[in-house]
Amino acid sequence: MRELVERSIEDGHVVHHGPARKSGRRITVNLAESPLSWLRARGLVDARQFDAGERLRADYETAALGPRVTMRWDAAPAGPRGGRAHDGLDPTTAQIAAKRRFDAAVAAAGPGLADILWRVICAGETVPVAEKALGWPARAGRLVLTLALDRVAAHYGMQ
Repeated sequence: MRELVERSIEDGHVVHHGPARKSGRRITVNLAESPLSWLRARGLVDARQFDAGERLRADYETAALGPRVTMRWDAAPAGPRGGRAHDGLDPTTAQIAAKRRFDAAVAAAGPGLADILWRVICAGETVPVAEKALGWPARAGRLVLTLALDRVAAHYGMQ
C-alpha cells in the first residue's frame, strides 16, 4: 500500500507536514511518484540526499515554468494593514532565480555526475533506464546518483 504524506516547498526547502495543517496551501503527495521517492521508500537514499534531490527538482520545475500570458486571478499584494507579505519576486524573476540555482547545483555536482542527476531527478527516469541510456553497467547508477546527491546537498548547505 502506498503511503500518502503532506509536504510543501517553502523557501526552496522541502517541508514535511503532519496529518493536518491549519493554514497555507496543502497538497498530498504519493511517495512512489518519482524514482527518487521510490529509492527513499526503500532506504536506498538517506533523508539528506532525498531533500537535496527534491530541492533540485523544485528549482528545475520553477525554472521550466513559462511566463504568465493571462490575467493573474490571485489577490493583489497586501497593503500595510495586514495580509500576507509580498516576497518581492514576480513570476519571471522567480523563474530566473530558480534557473540560476538549478544551474549552480548541477555545476556543483560535476560533469560526470550531472547526467544521472538530471535524468533521474528532473526527467523522472528510473535508475535502470538512465543506466541503459548512459551506457553504464547495471547497478552503477544508484551509486553515482548518491554521490551526485551528496554534492548537491553540500552545495545547498544541507547538514
